[in-house]
Amino acid sequence: MPRTSARRRAITALALTGALACTPLTATAAGPTRAATTAKPTIVLEHGAFADASGWNPVIQSLHKRGYTVLAPANPLRGLADDTAYLKSFLATLTGPVVLVGHSYGGAVITGAATGNPNVKALVYIAAYAPTEGESVAQATALGGGSSELLQHVITRPFPGATPGDADAYLDPAFFRQVFAQDLPLSQTTQMAATQRPAAFTTLTQAAPAPAWRTIPSWYLVARNDRTIPPQAERAMAARAHARTIEINSSHAAMLSHPRAVTDLIVDASG
Repeated sequence: MPRTSARRRAITALALTGALACTPLTATAAGPTRAATTAKPTIVLEHGAFADASGWNPVIQSLHKRGYTVLAPANPLRGLADDTAYLKSFLATLTGPVVLVGHSYGGAVITGAATGNPNVKALVYIAAYAPTEGESVAQATALGGGSSELLQHVITRPFPGATPGDADAYLDPAFFRQVFAQDLPLSQTTQMAATQRPAAFTTLTQAAPAPAWRTIPSWYLVARNDRTIPPQAERAMAARAHARTIEINSSHAAMLSHPRAVTDLIVDASG
């Protein structure tokens, strides 16, 4: 399998760090005799690396049954700055209240994209990164003193237009289930490994902008059995964001193995 010097450089960078997803009441103006109603927020789901938006399907189905409008845009996975700008532009096309949900690296993206957007009423992190200003995903991984199994099982491939030293990172299919989703059936994780979307290494090393969790209420689901983001790091990020936090016995892919718990947390955040 092809590997590049970018992988060695990224491993070195990550090693230095220790390791390597409330709605207000809206009154209707239909007439003085009609009671005010509560508008359900739009739920926007942001996936992370080594995945795509289909990973949210069980949660989307559950939210639809509860009457929510749900959008799950594709994450470009080209670098934190570019991915944040893309989601920010997507959010700017929406009207009304929004609950923004991120899984894994998608949490880092929503953290920056929601800043300054008055429509975003809540942030929900599902086993996700919630970096502070100036912190990279790699640095956030080391919070709490835990370690990740991810980097030792990464495969890199060049891509056109990459900046010098950058490359696409894939999770080795032979270790996909072990690292990402050990509580899902092998048949399912084999398909996930085959269809995974790679992330440029700059997703791991770029510094995060000012975090939206400083001003927007946050919720966090800690996956106790996570082998991609250490649970210790998840707890540290949740505490730093003053997030309402739950913990479940789940792999990193909590939205697939525990869709009800994920849905319930999103509904709680929606008010």
